[in-house]
Amino acid sequence: MNSTDLDGMRADILIVDDTPLNLRLLSNILTKAGYQVRQALSGEMALRAVQALPPDLLLLDIMMPSMDGYTLCQTLKENSATASIPVVFLSALSDGLDKAKAFAVGGADYITKPFHLEEVLARVQNQLALKAAQYDNQQLNAQLEARVKERTHQLEIANRELYREVLERKVLQAQLLEMAHHDALTGLPNRAFFLDRTKQALDAVKADQTSQFAVLFLDCDRFKVVNDSLGHFMGDQLLLAIARRLRALLPTTITLARLGGDEFTMLLPRFTDQASVIQIVKQILNAFAQPFQLDQHEVFITASIGIAIGTAEYSLPEHLLRDADMAMYRAKASGSAPFQVFDPTLHQTAIQRLQLEIDLRKALYQQELVVHYQPILALTTSKLVGFEALVRWHHPQKGLVSPAVFIPIAEETGLITQIGHWVLKRSCQQLQQWQAEKRFSAPLTMSVNLSARQFTQPDLVEQIDQILAETQLNPRYLKLEITESAIMRNAEATTSVLQELRKRHIQLSIDDFGTGYSSLSYLHSFPVDTLKIDQSFVQQMGENADSLGLVPLIINIAQKMGMTVVAEGVETQTQLDHLKALNCDFGQGFFFCKPLEADKISALLASKS
Repeated sequence: MNSTDLDGMRADILIVDDTPLNLRLLSNILTKAGYQVRQALSGEMALRAVQALPPDLLLLDIMMPSMDGYTLCQTLKENSATASIPVVFLSALSDGLDKAKAFAVGGADYITKPFHLEEVLARVQNQLALKAAQYDNQQLNAQLEARVKERTHQLEIANRELYREVLERKVLQAQLLEMAHHDALTGLPNRAFFLDRTKQALDAVKADQTSQFAVLFLDCDRFKVVNDSLGHFMGDQLLLAIARRLRALLPTTITLARLGGDEFTMLLPRFTDQASVIQIVKQILNAFAQPFQLDQHEVFITASIGIAIGTAEYSLPEHLLRDADMAMYRAKASGSAPFQVFDPTLHQTAIQRLQLEIDLRKALYQQELVVHYQPILALTTSKLVGFEALVRWHHPQKGLVSPAVFIPIAEETGLITQIGHWVLKRSCQQLQQWQAEKRFSAPLTMSVNLSARQFTQPDLVEQIDQILAETQLNPRYLKLEITESAIMRNAEATTSVLQELRKRHIQLSIDDFGTGYSSLSYLHSFPVDTLKIDQSFVQQMGENADSLGLVPLIINIAQKMGMTVVAEGVETQTQLDHLKALNCDFGQGFFFCKPLEADKISALLASKS
């Protein structure tokens, strides 16, 4: 199967990606390969294109505004007219859960960005070949039934001709299925083949529930470094070398497959106990101890392996692959063990996290998010000088969800940019309202956190300008808090953004100072007004001077550079006394006041007016 579809014409491929550069790159390479290519910049545009003319294959990005790739794929699979269109996900998301979700909504394959163009072409060719084989098989069955009815009265020689034709077609079909079930680079079985073998093993276990098998999921550690340093060609050579080494190590009874990228899977048939599986895993990991010789380069690489034990409790082979993938990511994240056996609690945790992500998306539109405001006080006078805006989530069933739970999910999914924009606008509106009501005599500031994703948005300054214009808040009273890591991701771009904000007289603060970069040279380069001491340093301050830790040093640095200091998480009189003695300017924490909703802050201000 090359660039033709089921009818001999050029295969029609629809690429869906909100990044024009990705669309052009993929369109050029697929067009040169002989395919007919259409493009869509959003999920809605893609739906219209599919309804107008269903494509033979869909290349689909996940992270898109309004309708993401998961939703688009699920919508297509729920429609009988479009359910058979194979969907290949192209995404920078590499977490095991992201992949599991892609296959759960009906994805046929998953390619992790940055991708090899050769791999994309091979995956496209495999999917089209598989679809053609399935179509061929359907047409063949229909033709056979018709011919049998028509030719029952014909002579035996006609029957022999028909038999020969059927045989030739089946040989061709077998060849096409062979292409569709094997990896183009390594020649190993691919995902479709591996899942079929896993289903057979699962059926056997259901017939004999006293037996069990195992699925291993292997991922190379830091494989991207090889691609980035030596090039993609050498990366492919490394994958070939890994495939050869694994094939030579493993007995023929073990099915070895390549899923794509640097991911390999192994199906271990019936075994006596889990210890025997772990022994094989250790042999595989030991095989990576020896370097791989690639032309003039000697490459060392390690691997992480996830293990899922196949029992009769499983209903689908995809679930075994998903669980082995989860266990592999747990092993990779632990940093202490190169392999991990799947624990059912991993799946439960992943399901809970996925549900929380779904609920968080709904929360944005159902007004479940609220902003709480924590007062910031001058330590020498105890006078109120401003507030920090902190987002909170009132879940309709779970109640108040901790930011420590939902903020990481928002950051991983990209929802943090929408949440951050909403918090910034709501906080500016609230401060302007308090000022209009003359709730306080002296001007107060509103401190709002900018996430790393927000800070890298190309139109960040324009967004802030629009919010200030809509709320009519004087920019002098807005203080933006940015973490050290966000500042240092791209120092050159950071300098430009901070200078634009400084031109507008917006104050700038470094949040959680001391927990990130150890180098302080960037403080000289960026226009920063305030350093915020992380609460972990403040809470370590005890009765004696030895417990002060880095706090005196941070305050001294700020004073030397003409900056003010805010101590976060002040909870005791002892901590307050130490901070006063060190000439810390400002503080916030439960010792003064916990974060409160706007109406309670209004009541607090009214009582002190």
